Amino acid sequence: MKRRKPNLDELLKRLDYRFEKPELLDEALTHVSAPQAAGQSYQRLEFLGDRVLGLSIAELLYSTFPGAPEGELSRRLAELVRRESCAEVAIAWDVGPHLKLGAGEAHSGERRNQTILADVCEAIIGAVFLDGGYEAARSLVERSFRTLLAAPRRPLRDPKSALQEWAQGRGLPPPTYTIAEQSGPDHAPKFRIMVTVKGTEGEFGQGASKRVAEQAAARSLLLREGVWTEEEHGTA
Repeated sequence: MKRRKPNLDELLKRLDYRFEKPELLDEALTHVSAPQAAGQSYQRLEFLGDRVLGLSIAELLYSTFPGAPEGELSRRLAELVRRESCAEVAIAWDVGPHLKLGAGEAHSGERRNQTILADVCEAIIGAVFLDGGYEAARSLVERSFRTLLAAPRRPLRDPKSALQEWAQGRGLPPPTYTIAEQSGPDHAPKFRIMVTVKGTEGEFGQGASKRVAEQAAARSLLLREGVWTEEEHGTA
């Protein structure tokens, strides 16, 4: 059975953008393996879109998190521009059916390949930039990455690192960790560790290793002090 040609208008509706030069979107959807590529695959647009995405995300982070230090902004930026995040956006756009692939790639399921989807996401951003300018591309990024911007899929940093940064930001010495209790057999120990930061009460954490218990203790202190929230980081 011949595969039904996808309606490009549906993709444009999801992008919420209309191209003055539709050939740019066509190029952004064309894999190098496609017979019609003839040297006009999405690779150049991907190169451009990667830079536009980085600038757009950096600007959005700067305005969205006015109190965040440079280190946190950098971590958020790295999380948002990573391949998995771009692929997630491409999936939300449902670009897979619109990709122009070689026969072999199409039959081997490359429409769901995360690397290709991430590349096409960046290529589309690059195409919008060339077609409508930076503001149009930035608006597309803001609409499409809004959910990931508000709720990263991975913790931006581990509790111990976050607690140390918090202490340093307040001009305090690094947190100290002490073993309050150790129990269980050698092959299955249990640790209860207390973390203290100068000027605050200590908090405890438990785990099957010192590292896990220390992370749990640090998380508890961050939650108690209101640095982290349970909605974002849980109680673990």
